[in-house]
Amino acid sequence: MTMDTGGTETGASDNDVLHVTLVQESTPVIITENVLDRHYQYLKDPSGFRVYKQRWLLLFIIALINFTNALIWIIFSPVTDKTAHYYNKSIMEVNWLSLVFLVASVPSGFFASWMLDTIGLRASIIFAAWLNLIGCLLRNITIFNFVSTESKYPVLLTGQIVAACGQTFIMFTPAKVAALWFADSQRALATTVASMSNPLGILAANLMSPYIVKEQNDISILLWICSAISLLGVLMSMIFVRKSIPPTPPSPSAASQSEPFFIGIKKLRKNGAFWLLTLSVGGGLALFTAYTTFLEQILCPQNYDNNFAGLSGALMIAFGIVGAFVAGLIADKTKKFSEVTKIGFCLSTLFSIAFVQLARFRGQDVLIAASIALFGCFGFAIYPTALEMAVEITYPVAEATSTGLIFLSGQIQGIIIMLIAQFIAQPLSAHDAALPKACPQGGSFDPQDWTIPNLMVNGLGVFYCVVITLLFHAKYKRMNAEMMAKAKSTLNDNFRFPNF
Repeated sequence: MTMDTGGTETGASDNDVLHVTLVQESTPVIITENVLDRHYQYLKDPSGFRVYKQRWLLLFIIALINFTNALIWIIFSPVTDKTAHYYNKSIMEVNWLSLVFLVASVPSGFFASWMLDTIGLRASIIFAAWLNLIGCLLRNITIFNFVSTESKYPVLLTGQIVAACGQTFIMFTPAKVAALWFADSQRALATTVASMSNPLGILAANLMSPYIVKEQNDISILLWICSAISLLGVLMSMIFVRKSIPPTPPSPSAASQSEPFFIGIKKLRKNGAFWLLTLSVGGGLALFTAYTTFLEQILCPQNYDNNFAGLSGALMIAFGIVGAFVAGLIADKTKKFSEVTKIGFCLSTLFSIAFVQLARFRGQDVLIAASIALFGCFGFAIYPTALEMAVEITYPVAEATSTGLIFLSGQIQGIIIMLIAQFIAQPLSAHDAALPKACPQGGSFDPQDWTIPNLMVNGLGVFYCVVITLLFHAKYKRMNAEMMAKAKSTLNDNFRFPNF
């Protein structure tokens, strides 16, 4: 029996149905298939799989919108003190400008996951771009004189909430676009590029904010920069994102039908490995969020200024992006997602402990910078490989469902950790209060001792590391399904009925 399937640019037939030809008969028998997915026919013929150049443009647009959303999210954290003075608010209220992203993403995350799996990738990308822009424009209103001083902070917070709702619509796309547009040998790399654009935005905020904001009135410059980049994201998504899926699928798993959202949720309930991964990787995201938000407040009581805090955050992210790309390449080449994730967890935990201990002392600039850079290098390697592993162990559950739940786990744990950390931070001792500090004196900024919150974060990091290293075991369902599909196709292509 020989088979000939739907047309691709790789030389297959232009027919849209499956041909089955018996050797002893001269007339072909035509079989039409009742398909649930428009790409299902390509499961029958691996030669029909191909990739398209426009996938890289789509990936760039996703990365740009993700970058912008992170910039909006964290732009105030490196200049917390000046933001507090500009809006005449407390440090706690300024921290809520970042914390609100975690809160808003929880309810919006379920809708984003449903939209991505049901309506499609294109709608999710465009919606996220518009929410970024609308949120930025609302924030810009606060710099005008016609807005009263009492109204500025509520309007600013509203803009943050709007952009925060857009976060989930773009953060859930990396594994989805990798699965639908990229071959299996490029999926981990595509997920890395799309997901690491978010910390790249955080890196830009850590570098740009202290450099631009020399005095509190410079806050307006930051707001206009965010708006300009958001507008670019809207224009590119509206013009260039024309479809959610390519004309033909890049792999057998892309050709198959994903589970509907609610059925996928039900299937995940019994997947113990997935929930261990969700707890640990979500916890790692929460710890990263806490470090990013509180870095200036942790360092300034020991006389490390805003510039050093921004540099430390930048090193953490820059080394992290390099580590993530290296981990993605290794995972694509070896398919050892579990091993890469476990090694990253162990090493990042060790260096986070080193950072916390060093940050208690003065004059340790080099060691602090080195420890937080290595923490980022190994910590960031976890995220994209863990997303791909989540898709592997939950297949055929839709990608946005499994990876979205991991992200939401990080947001929920982040809210809890950040609130507790602020509550248990202690006033400086009389001895420390008398020493020179880089924190602004007076006003609404009250330097605190972050030793206890930092030790709590270290303890949680060790706990997550133990869970993922000792209790988690992965079964790569998607790779197994693809290998079986290819093997079956090879057998069918080579099999012929004997002549009697």
